[in-house]
Amino acid sequence: MRSTKRKPDSVGDILREEFIEPYGLKQEALAKAMGVTRTFINELVNNRRGITVDTAIMLSKVFNNSPEFWLNMQIDNQLWETLHNPRKKQKFKRVRSVEHIRHAA
Repeated sequence: MRSTKRKPDSVGDILREEFIEPYGLKQEALAKAMGVTRTFINELVNNRRGITVDTAIMLSKVFNNSPEFWLNMQIDNQLWETLHNPRKKQKFKRVRSVEHIRHAA
């Protein structure tokens, strides 16, 4: 598990800056190509909706890349958010490895 202080670029930022803008797309055109609503695309671009497997497959078909590209970006962001959440950091400090459990028994 990698830990970095720099937050990864959001899925919405990458979608907008690396795909929508360079292709000269409007959100409505991308929505039509994917068979979803413009609201759906707007929520992706504004990071109010995450990438699901279905969304990753649709984006990969539109932009001719892999679903893993989109899913990995989503996972990287979720991992960063979780690993930098103070409450969750405390929770994870209590977790012990299986070796610790076996030696304690």
